[in-house]
Amino acid sequence: QVQLVESGGGLVQAGGSLRLSCKASGRTFSSYAMGWFRQAPGKEREFVAAISGSGQSTYYADSVKGRFTISRDTAKNTVDLRMNSLKPEDTAIYYCAAEETHPKVVVTTGYDYWGQGTHVTVSS
Repeated sequence: QVQLVESGGGLVQAGGSLRLSCKASGRTFSSYAMGWFRQAPGKEREFVAAISGSGQSTYYADSVKGRFTISRDTAKNTVDLRMNSLKPEDTAIYYCAAEETHPKVVVTTGYDYWGQGTHVTVSS
């Protein structure tokens, strides 16, 4: 089992940047594929980005491709989401998630463990 704690959310103006971080504790960090999801007010939770257990493979939702970058640091047991050129429509609660069945690939669904989320608000 793994515990996930997100940090780094906040208020930023459109065009600005934020870096979200997710700290994992528990089993060996590289045993999990990791992902970021978000849920905007009144909308369903949606996939944002994913990274494989080794960190060699990444995948992004079309809405964030070219603006967001996911990375992981095995030594620190963290996975980060660097968000640039933020738009008001990026406003949401951002969740970190871990998937233990397919650690060698990127995964967009079926995550097993979730953090409590961190709020991101982008003002126009």
